[in-house]
Amino acid sequence: MKILVINGPNLNMLGKRPKEHYGSMTLDEINSLMLKEAKEDQQLTFYQSNYEGDIVTKIQEALTSYDAIIINPAAYTHTSVAIHDALEMFLGPIVEVHLSHVDDREDFRKVNFIRSVATMTFSGKKEESYIDALKYLEEKLGNK
Repeated sequence: MKILVINGPNLNMLGKRPKEHYGSMTLDEINSLMLKEAKEDQQLTFYQSNYEGDIVTKIQEALTSYDAIIINPAAYTHTSVAIHDALEMFLGPIVEVHLSHVDDREDFRKVNFIRSVATMTFSGKKEESYIDALKYLEEKLGNK
């Protein structure tokens, strides 16, 4: 099963961001952890961008070449109708991931444009949210 893992703005700065929300791992360390925890049938491709349009383009490119998407849209969760609309076209499972409990944070984070197109959401468990996403996809898709 081919899985595209998309990370949004400022996630390239993990390790420097407030640890109480984001943990202490860098994005490269999270990616390495995911590779270590992935099942043999899970082929992971990692992508990070600070630019909304680049994320939209990557999702569009994934429409016919990936079985699932794991996405941490970061701040775009709360602002991007464009990412929502691109994800809406994807026919496979979409797993929304957040390191922090976004629903329990600032009021502006209560708006979520991604959740309505996500098959499942994992949040608030730092890097374990990503591992939960992998486990969910293994259960959902099996040996695709």
